[in-house]
Amino acid sequence: MSDIANNISHIRERIAAACERSGRNPEAVRLIAVSKVKPAADIDAAFAAGQQLFGESYVQEFRDKSPQVQSTVEWHFIGGLQSNKVKYLRGKVAMIHSVDRLSLAQEISHQWQKEGTTCKILLQVNIGDEGQKSGCDQDKLEQLVRDVSALPNIQVCGLMCLPPYCSNAEEVRPYFHRMRELAGQIDQLQIPGVSMNELSMGMSGDFEVAVEEGATLVRVGTAIFGERIRKNG
Repeated sequence: MSDIANNISHIRERIAAACERSGRNPEAVRLIAVSKVKPAADIDAAFAAGQQLFGESYVQEFRDKSPQVQSTVEWHFIGGLQSNKVKYLRGKVAMIHSVDRLSLAQEISHQWQKEGTTCKILLQVNIGDEGQKSGCDQDKLEQLVRDVSALPNIQVCGLMCLPPYCSNAEEVRPYFHRMRELAGQIDQLQIPGVSMNELSMGMSGDFEVAVEEGATLVRVGTAIFGERIRKNG
């Protein structure tokens, strides 16, 4: 068994253990292998080990790399996204996790309308109120949900966050807990066309805590593929 396959197996065991601790069904949590700056061969190796969902963060890299992947993977776009680059994702990704403004959602709607299909999206929340991070402010989230839900060719499926970095995963727990509260508050509004079934949160250093707090999608890269060398652009 390859290192990648071993890593995936170990992570799934840790997800299952976190679900057991919190009384959740492990089938309710899906693992996204964050494959940015990793070669197509690594993605194929992960797919061969049973991994199906892969997350990319850079549009240009995704455009160049995705045709090289031999496996029939499910792509998720999880990084910051400029409206003028949405067209390169049209019809190629199953979900966009990082929608944080109406103008971006409008462009996604426009592009998927050309396909005659619906794009599943998550709304990114700036849960730590950090000035340097993307994401909708908590107090503006309800209005964003209402505005985006009125667009055609878009389905709001839940929320996503990148909490403040903490070396101790337990210090991130309150942010994940708050995300679950926000999702519950939005769900209670019963806005047509909106579901809060998905919570995308948790990465290599804190995904177990995220699962305990309700994550349905965890984004793990380093713990699967090893350390990455960041590319520019």
